[in-house]
Amino acid sequence: MPNDAYALWEEYKKRELAKLAPLLAELGYTLDADQPHVSGERYLMQAVTTMSGRKLILLGRRTRDNTRVVIKATRAANGARELTHERACREVLHRIDFAHGVFFSPQEILFTQRSGYTISIQAFIEQEKPFLVRTTEEQFAFALKAFKAQESARATTSGHERLVEKTFGIMRANDYLRAFAQFVENISREAPSLVPRTLLDEANTLLVKQQETIEQYCGFLTHTDFVPHNFRIVDGNIYLLDNSSLRFGNKYEGWARFLNFMTLYNPELERALVEYVRVNRTREESLALKLMRVYRLGEIIWYYVGTLSSCSGDLRLLNEERVRLWTRVLEAQLHDSLLPASFLDDYRAKRDTLRSDEEKRRQQGLH
Repeated sequence: MPNDAYALWEEYKKRELAKLAPLLAELGYTLDADQPHVSGERYLMQAVTTMSGRKLILLGRRTRDNTRVVIKATRAANGARELTHERACREVLHRIDFAHGVFFSPQEILFTQRSGYTISIQAFIEQEKPFLVRTTEEQFAFALKAFKAQESARATTSGHERLVEKTFGIMRANDYLRAFAQFVENISREAPSLVPRTLLDEANTLLVKQQETIEQYCGFLTHTDFVPHNFRIVDGNIYLLDNSSLRFGNKYEGWARFLNFMTLYNPELERALVEYVRVNRTREESLALKLMRVYRLGEIIWYYVGTLSSCSGDLRLLNEERVRLWTRVLEAQLHDSLLPASFLDDYRAKRDTLRSDEEKRRQQGLH
């Protein structure tokens, strides 16, 4: 049976859609029947969000010309601030030199407040083909292009540093260490039997020991969630769909998120990018990349541990498997080893068995 968090999300979604559909119709928009961004496991992300921050991300069309659009809408105060912040990030991105000719954003069609809702409508970006369908060589080239573009903006030298830091925020080594220490405590409190405390302590000790290395490569603009569902590629141009994930921090934080993702989805690309850093950059930079991967692995382990109280049945079993997966990846990073392909194959098989039909449809819809 659905758990309370799922039931609450379904109730919230039904209530909001009943209010939004006629409001959007007045504005000249209709909603698609299939809404992947509010279905499947999406509710877990909202389960850890208070009612003051919830929002809906919907697909639709402009009635007069059938243009596909993405609609973000909320009645929540924090949700409205998030949409306003994302809009500011998008505007600043267009004003800084490093982004020229590299990063693009979907066209904003409408940003309005109506009947208690904050509504942001942007053009839907139709990409030629999903990123993961491209050859590894193509994926490598686009990823490297994106990371180099981010690295070209540094807080200490950019003429826009005050503007960008104020908009996007900044992380220093101390911030990373404090956050990771909290991940350790949270994981150990909530899932002591799933994640060995000794492994978490080993990771924390490494980060603390290498604090200077982390700080050495801070001050760079980085996209903290640069993964395929957050960008599209059209005519060789990269369209960022989540500008709010840009911030100043360690230059390899974005790399780390991307490489950890590719551990599961394209290990060949992961290894190629790691080798690129090893061959073309300093030994300290390879270490910085490793440190950021460790940091981001602690973060994702805590995310899935944090969802366990909000899910049940097959989804809880799946998220426990996800905790075990990322724990093994963390162990491999710490010990500079590779995960056996058979381990990843076994995980994928379990994932596909435990995923709901709704989530499988949602994953297809995201591409």
